[in-house]
Amino acid sequence: MARRIYIVGLLVFTGALFGCSTSESTPEPRAAITAPEGQSGTTLGVYAIGQHPLYNGRFVVTGSRVYQVGTLSDPPPWDHMGDDGTNLRPVDGTIEIDVDERANTGTFRADLTLPEGQYAVELQRFEEFSPCQDGGIAAWLFEHGDSGCGDMNWPKSILYVAGWGWGAATLNGEPLRSESQIHFMVTQGMRDRETLAVHQDRTGATGAGAVNPAAVQVDFYIRSPETNDANHPNREIFDHFFAMETTFR
Repeated sequence: MARRIYIVGLLVFTGALFGCSTSESTPEPRAAITAPEGQSGTTLGVYAIGQHPLYNGRFVVTGSRVYQVGTLSDPPPWDHMGDDGTNLRPVDGTIEIDVDERANTGTFRADLTLPEGQYAVELQRFEEFSPCQDGGIAAWLFEHGDSGCGDMNWPKSILYVAGWGWGAATLNGEPLRSESQIHFMVTQGMRDRETLAVHQDRTGATGAGAVNPAAVQVDFYIRSPETNDANHPNREIFDHFFAMETTFR
């Protein structure tokens, strides 16, 4: 009898922990969360990465099922954010990240097959442009939205790992972009799996927390330092790609 009570109790606890329902009926939608949730009956919390003695700072990540926003030669004015899920095209290839977050070293490279030819982007040196970027590579931080780190072009998300710096792009082996700013980020799901539109919060804005924590994606851009307010974002050049399948190794 004691064993049966233990098993039933464990099942109830597991169902509560993962939000599972023991009935076959459709669960009621969850109410809006207005404050952080703890785990009932425990004193457990989420540790910061620095509190994990086994954390070695190395991230090896591949992004696949890649999409490009716009093209390499769109005439201004253009929108290369693609928040509404239009003006996107799938492209073959992968995005490869192998970085040491603590040492601010490693590699970022994308090798993609575009209609224009073989396109490659490489981040050549990491650089911190603001304090939250932690030397050029940062892990487990909030960025964008109302986080106070980054711009408002994306909703606020946990960035599992991200990098900033300078690099270049080639097309069919010939120089295409040089001494350009590059940013990559591995985030919670900012885009809908089906429509590819950026999630919106209940006010219709892509503000804080408009992400799906059950999904992970990779974004990167290579942009010119020169600006052009006719474009969105307001850069003369902004090549933007994202991957909807992400593999950690």
